[in-house]
Amino acid sequence: MSRHITHRLLPWGCRLAVLGVLLAGASPASAQSQRERQMMADLRMLQEQTQLLQQQLTAAIEQLTSALKTINGRIDEQNAATRKSFADQKLAVDQFGSDLRVVRERIDENTVRISGLSQEVEALRLAIPEFPVAPAVPVDPGAPVTPGAIPDPNAGATAPAAPSQPLAPGMSPQRVFSTSMADFTSGQWALCIDGFGSYLRNFARTDLADDAQWYVGECYHQDGKFAEAIDAYNRVIANYPKGDRVPDAYYKRGMALSATGQADRARESFETLMKNYPDHDMARMAKQQLDRLNRGKPE
Repeated sequence: MSRHITHRLLPWGCRLAVLGVLLAGASPASAQSQRERQMMADLRMLQEQTQLLQQQLTAAIEQLTSALKTINGRIDEQNAATRKSFADQKLAVDQFGSDLRVVRERIDENTVRISGLSQEVEALRLAIPEFPVAPAVPVDPGAPVTPGAIPDPNAGATAPAAPSQPLAPGMSPQRVFSTSMADFTSGQWALCIDGFGSYLRNFARTDLADDAQWYVGECYHQDGKFAEAIDAYNRVIANYPKGDRVPDAYYKRGMALSATGQADRARESFETLMKNYPDHDMARMAKQQLDRLNRGKPE
């Protein structure tokens, strides 16, 4: 009886054991599945957050790109406006410079015209002869007077001296100078000296007076009259100290002095030129002549 009960109860105990073993084995699997589900849920949440962040980042980049485009557009507009402003200013400056140049040219033209008119007026003034007034003749109270007779105002008066021959009417300074230059170019030394001498007598206050005096010296120099040439060059230096022909006069005076054997005076003229006008072309030529004189000087 006891064996039979034991035999019947044994299978149920095995079954419970097997069930316990099965339950014990199923519990860890269920826990693992739950953790996997939780991890998957967390992973999906991270993916969603990542997508959201990516969308936000894309939107932010698009906004920045749009803002940069706007800023670049404004910068381009500003640069274009600045370039246009600079171009307008440069155009205005160039136009002002052109206008100023035109004004200066017109001023120079007017100055030349005024100078020419002044010389023309001076030429006309000098061309008008001055008629001397006859002095009053004293009347002798004791002399008989013929009724109806007209007394001679020149009776007993001394004949006036003949005035110097003036220039022909219409002879302007430019014409006198040009004519004299033509004589100089053609080698007509006497006519050249007479023409420039007439210019100096009638137009001594013009700008070309120093040139006229210098050409007088050149005519004498070319004609071999060195003493007269030296005197003419001295007049250029003395009468026109601020003229542009002074360096030329120093040099040509030295050449004339050297031609007449006055080496010491020629050397002095060259040295004065080099001292007073060191940057002038004539100073370099004077240096060459001075070296030549020094080489020719005996030991």
